[in-house]
Amino acid sequence: MEIRIGIARIPKHGAEISGDSCDIVERPRGGVSAILAEGQGSGRTSHQISRLAVNKATALITDGTTDSSVAKAVHEQLYDMAERRASSTLTILSADLESETLVISRNSHCPVIIWTEDYETVYDDEASPIGINRHLKTQFYELPFSPGMLAVTYTDGITAAGHKHGGSPLDFDRILGIIRENPAADAEYIARSIVEYALALDDEIASDDMTVVVLGITSETPPGPGIETMSVAYPYESGAEAPEG
Repeated sequence: MEIRIGIARIPKHGAEISGDSCDIVERPRGGVSAILAEGQGSGRTSHQISRLAVNKATALITDGTTDSSVAKAVHEQLYDMAERRASSTLTILSADLESETLVISRNSHCPVIIWTEDYETVYDDEASPIGINRHLKTQFYELPFSPGMLAVTYTDGITAAGHKHGGSPLDFDRILGIIRENPAADAEYIARSIVEYALALDDEIASDDMTVVVLGITSETPPGPGIETMSVAYPYESGAEAPEG
C-alpha cells in the first residue's frame, strides 16, 4: 500500500495570506501526519495563531508524542501564551505504520469524512477549539488501515461557501460524491475538486479561508524502488510582500 496526501487551500478574497495553516510531518516510527489549523479571525493575525498551533504539533509528533497528547499540549501553550484571547481549530490525520492505523485527533466543528470500500462514516461529534477553555474536549478515533481508505477534512470556509453571496449553500452530498467517485491515489485531485466546488458557490470570490486535506491509503504499491515524493504548488503575485511567520 501507499500513503497519499493532498492539500488544497485558498485565502479569503482580499486577504494577503490565509488564516489556515497546514503541514505534513514524518512520524518517528514510520508513517506521516497531516496537520490542519484555523486561527481565530482572518488575515495575518489568524495565520500567526494557526501557524503556532501547527508548528507546535509538528515538533511534538517529531519528538514521538502520541497523537492523543498533542492537542492538549498545543492547547496549553496557546492558552497560557494568549491568556484565553486567541483560539484555533486543530485536526490531525495520521497514517501510523507502527500500528497500521489511521489516527484522527479533532478539535474542530468541521467534520472528518472516512470512506472505504466497506463503509462510510462522518465524524462530527462536538469538539472544542484549542486555546479558550481550560478543559479541552478532543474527539479521538483510531481505525485499521483499509485498502482504498480516504480521510477528508476541511476548514469552515468550505462549510460556509455560498451563504454570503445569497446563492446555493454547500451541498454535503456533493462533497461525498467527489470522495466516492475518486480513488485514494487521487488525494490531491479530491482536495482541489472540493475547494473548486466551494469556490464556485462563492462566485469565485472566497468569502473565507478555504483548506481541504485528504489522506488516502492506496490498495497497491507502485513497482520498482520505494521512492518517496512530494509536490507543492504555491501561487504568488510578483512583488507582493512576503508574509511574516
